[in-house]
Amino acid sequence: MLDDYVTLGLSGLRVSRMALGTFNFGGSRDWELAPAAAHALIDRYLDLGGNFIDSANIYGGGEAETIVGDYFQRSSRRDSVVIATKFASNVHPGDPNGGGAQRKSIMRSCEASLRKLRTDYIDLFWMHLWDKMTPIEETMRALDDLVSQGKILHLGFSNIPAWKATEAHMLAQFRDYAPAVALQLQYSLLERNIEHELVPMAQAHGLGICPWSPLKSGALSGRFTRENIAGADGGRAMLARRGLDERGFSIVDKVVEIARARGVAPAQVSLAWLARQPTVASILLGADTLAELEENGGALALGLDDEELAALDEVSRPAARYPIDFVNRGAGAINGGTRVNGVSGVSAHIR
Repeated sequence: MLDDYVTLGLSGLRVSRMALGTFNFGGSRDWELAPAAAHALIDRYLDLGGNFIDSANIYGGGEAETIVGDYFQRSSRRDSVVIATKFASNVHPGDPNGGGAQRKSIMRSCEASLRKLRTDYIDLFWMHLWDKMTPIEETMRALDDLVSQGKILHLGFSNIPAWKATEAHMLAQFRDYAPAVALQLQYSLLERNIEHELVPMAQAHGLGICPWSPLKSGALSGRFTRENIAGADGGRAMLARRGLDERGFSIVDKVVEIARARGVAPAQVSLAWLARQPTVASILLGADTLAELEENGGALALGLDDEELAALDEVSRPAARYPIDFVNRGAGAINGGTRVNGVSGVSAHIR
């Protein structure tokens, strides 16, 4: 089911089209998993053919990496699995250097993750979020040193603007640093804003996109309705409510309509749409149960037709903002009213 692999960005690293996220591993909140339940998910994910497990130093209050490390300490499968984790989040209260993307934090975070994951190398080391206070030159040099030392094999960025990711990419090219190979970004039918600048940037520079929150905290699973959302409780419901205004529910309505016609779960429709988007390499699944994992994994076999894809695109298309909206309207001013690369526009004056 999950033994469909792609190379990640311009690297040769082979990863499953669906990764197992560990955001819900460890911790004490109502939706977080104890080690035994988390290990059962890893077992099933690997048995289904998956090979890509994604964690972070802050998940589960720092417990998620330990849970993953404990699993592979008792397993012979470590070298056949791609393990990713993240740095930049501060897990040392009161220490201003305990987080961020400066050299001190990066080196400390990498060593701590290696210990908790019980491994001598990390396949993919993500910058969890852009650190505005640290020059990107310092970040890229520190990461390049870790690659040279063999402690990390590849690097990537998460939650970063397109211009900063481009700056890092060009810096790596000109200074011969290890480049980022992928971006981990929030992306779903309810969150498509990355399409304006981040997706074109990823296409231009050969970066694979790994969407997080592909079901918008369960909002695209169909479990929440206009009638029950107000009374829904728990951490997931709180997060789901953020995307479920009237526009959000109109998107869910279309997902549910297609799912009923196909006889499949709404989550599978949502994930199948996402898997078809340009530059999407591997989707991060945040399953709570084995049944959810298997249901979500089945989305890769669901081939949405052109009409279904168009209907989902139309209902969820995000409004372009300046300067993208201006550029789109100005196509005719550039092309003289002709059709170029499939794009046509009425000749117009721009101001």
